[in-house]
Amino acid sequence: MAKTPRILTGQVAAITGAARGIGKETARAFVREGIKVAIGDLDPATAQETARELGGGTIALELNVTDRASVAAFLDAVEEQLGPIDVLVNNAGIMQLGPFVTEDDATAQRQVDINVHGVMFGMKEVLPRFQDRGRGHLVNIASSAGKGGFPGGATYCGTKHFVVGVSEAVRGELRGTGIEVSCVMPGIVNTELAQGLHQARGVKNIDPTDVANAIVEVLKVPRFDVYVPKSIGPISKFMTLLPRAGREAVVRALKADTVLQVDPAARRAYELRAARSEPGLESAEAQKELTT
Repeated sequence: MAKTPRILTGQVAAITGAARGIGKETARAFVREGIKVAIGDLDPATAQETARELGGGTIALELNVTDRASVAAFLDAVEEQLGPIDVLVNNAGIMQLGPFVTEDDATAQRQVDINVHGVMFGMKEVLPRFQDRGRGHLVNIASSAGKGGFPGGATYCGTKHFVVGVSEAVRGELRGTGIEVSCVMPGIVNTELAQGLHQARGVKNIDPTDVANAIVEVLKVPRFDVYVPKSIGPISKFMTLLPRAGREAVVRALKADTVLQVDPAARRAYELRAARSEPGLESAEAQKELTT
């Protein structure tokens, strides 16, 4: 028997890293559903512009996900201005690419700080609030890279494996509490983050709106695994049945092993912005400071 979709109107949602990209489109989709939305971002000016564009009472707040105190202050401000949080979307993340052996330590630390600690801080700050009320929905944005390792993005893949693993473990801990946990695993999304990436055979690139619509869908009918596009799900399940050599052969056949091996010049603008996304680390101002 099909589950009756939940009504989202009037709920309060907080989205991290939502000034642009997937976060922005998710906020837009939430507003259409009648959800009260707060977007948090390290770039307050762009976040404010996005909030004005989306309307619907959307608010924008400055947020540094690598600082737990900033995360706590963000959630406090959301609840003060909009009411108790029903949904947290841990969306903030970066993807800096290049050969692992030449990756500088600041690049690696930046990805771990944002993609790992940023998600962890969001979870640790929002879950007690959910537990106090016996309800809430945690949505962590991982990646299809959280299910496999792709050359050229070793550290990124590692951070997304963490998101998948921590989401699975916490879901188990929260079973029966009324709190839902979902893990969103998109393929290549047509955003600034995907500049210069190749396309694997048999898996089309998607738009941020596709991810946003999938998130709305999972809020209405909760489940854990959210693959976007949905075709990634069967592929992922099939791969788990194969021995190591078989999995690697399929990856090569689909050309998935080349997806993250890109020309640094094609990603220079994104890499520069990503290198400035962790205030605790020195910003990259020159090409030599970029991952190549």
